[in-house]
Amino acid sequence: MQPSPATLSTLFLAGPTGSGKSAVAVELADMLGAEIVSSDAYQVYREIPVLTAAPSPEEQARIPHHMISVIPVQMPWDATEHYHRAMRCVEDIHARGKTAIVTGGSGLYFKFLSHGLSEAPPGDASLRAAFADCSTEELYARLSALDPEGAAATSPANRRYVERNLEIVLAGGKPLSFWKRNWLKPPRGHGWAITRDVPELDGRIAARAARMMQEGAVEEVERLGPCSATAERTLGLALIRSMLRGEITQEACQAQLALATRQYAKRQRTWLKREQWLRELPADGQSSARELAERMIRDLTH
Repeated sequence: MQPSPATLSTLFLAGPTGSGKSAVAVELADMLGAEIVSSDAYQVYREIPVLTAAPSPEEQARIPHHMISVIPVQMPWDATEHYHRAMRCVEDIHARGKTAIVTGGSGLYFKFLSHGLSEAPPGDASLRAAFADCSTEELYARLSALDPEGAAATSPANRRYVERNLEIVLAGGKPLSFWKRNWLKPPRGHGWAITRDVPELDGRIAARAARMMQEGAVEEVERLGPCSATAERTLGLALIRSMLRGEITQEACQAQLALATRQYAKRQRTWLKREQWLRELPADGQSSARELAERMIRDLTH
């Protein structure tokens, strides 16, 4: 039995990094005649597809992908800007009578697309005027005092982010984590989260770190010029730069990249546990991407 068109307007696929989201999304899109919209904060950058584990050229040739390699690394980017541009893609896909599959590992980017923009307080002109007399360091120190967790997730060098996050905390009277976790709107479609046993996922992450080093991530970083504050936070970028400066060996760089990715995946698993609207999609070493996509289709028909 095929799912009804009403259930297919937008589907959401999450999972920790290395869990196989991209491959499963391609198989699902192939089965449904759908198109894929990325909710990844870093795959938007044109110059670093290997470092960000962007869908392969073969995958992109097989299925239309959106929000992949669309801006230069010099361009500032955030979840709100991504939301507006990605939603134009989703609306265009729907207008052509097709299903949009949203997938990617950046929690806030994914959440905005699945539930809409957060209910965080709007901009406050009087607060912004008061901020003008303070240095970025002073504003960041104030944010750290009021919301240490929120400050830790904010780049202290990005004044725009520091001002906005401090504005949210002061105007809303609650930490940033509250606004990131509390949406009043229901999800915009059915969603799944791929789950794997941690040892298996760790093995996949180690293999991916090795592939990145072998298949061009180092050369990508070597060619990079100045980057925006967002692009600078790309996982592995600082490590590879350290290796290129001769500060660490290639072997140490690869090991540290795998470790940093495992730590990131752990944070993603913590976030996904809170997203109880997502159905678990258990996978193991025997699960093919096609089988997982078929399981999602069965979920929609029962």
